Amino acid sequence: MANLKMTGIAKSYGDVSVLEDINLEIKTGELIVFVGPSGCGKSTLLRMVAGLEKITAGELEIDGVVVNNIPPAERGIAMVFQSYALYPHMTVRENMSFALKLAKKSKEEIEAAVSKVAKILQLEDYLDRLPKALSGGQRQRVAIGRSIVRNPKVYLFDEPLSNLDAALRVATRIEIAQLKESMPESTMIYVTHDQVEAMTLATRIVVLANKGIAQVGTPLELYERPENEFVARFIGSPAMNLWPGEVVATGAQTKVQLADGCEALSNVPTTEADMGLKVKVGVRPEDLRATEGTPVFTGKVDFTELLGELTQIYFDATAGEHVIAKLPGIVHGLRGQNIRLAANPEKVHLFADGRSLLYR
Repeated sequence: MANLKMTGIAKSYGDVSVLEDINLEIKTGELIVFVGPSGCGKSTLLRMVAGLEKITAGELEIDGVVVNNIPPAERGIAMVFQSYALYPHMTVRENMSFALKLAKKSKEEIEAAVSKVAKILQLEDYLDRLPKALSGGQRQRVAIGRSIVRNPKVYLFDEPLSNLDAALRVATRIEIAQLKESMPESTMIYVTHDQVEAMTLATRIVVLANKGIAQVGTPLELYERPENEFVARFIGSPAMNLWPGEVVATGAQTKVQLADGCEALSNVPTTEADMGLKVKVGVRPEDLRATEGTPVFTGKVDFTELLGELTQIYFDATAGEHVIAKLPGIVHGLRGQNIRLAANPEKVHLFADGRSLLYR
């Protein structure tokens, strides 16, 4: 399919800057997911790739060709929108073949392409139905199929599952993952606000924030080694717990004295120059465990959620920072109790001035 390269990409509307200095390379066969808070510019960046938004500054290359001034129809890109955008008076077959008819393809080519894609997407039994006779998930598959038959260089997905209910969203997400496996050379860019979609579908995730890229990496790299506090809090649900503290012992293992008197040990290495450094200690909710020994946090349980496979615990905010912990299994009678929580040093993150000490 295609390699895609962004160099110094920027977007502004008059005096309002939306994106600045975006530098990113996407290789053939990758499924790149853009995530970030509302208004961070992820859909705007996708639309610039598609040619639906003008690039204010920088260069966008597809297979080494700068496409800034190339019309959308000539970029070799297919886009699947949040809304299905199907022609209601056309059958599934007609919707999927419409672009090929406009391209003056022969009837034989069109029929072969539609049949092949319908088989991949399990739409063979629905080719003669109108969109109104399909479920939401089937309509979204038709929209995806309409893109595939064009055999584009790059596929763009703009929150394609957000209009589906929870169960259907899971099923369609699995179908998209299987579709990507069946098309290993296809290059895809996917925008979503759903972290589960990002973590399960992406080859790499691009986290957008503050008009730029906060971090790029595989899902597990972002989850296990966030470069900054923003990514630490944004990736993962519930977010990573963060407590203020001060470095009191350095070396291969660092000791931090927390504001409430607790101590945290971290495998993040430090030097003598870091003694007394003001830091934030980060621990994910699932990495906290009840202990009788030295705790990293002690607090009064304010609320619990029994979720079956785990018990989610919320602590009284008056104890300091908002803290959430996940304990395996079903644990009754915790509300109102004071609990001591510890964490393994390899699961304890350290941040200074918003940056992880691992990436100094």
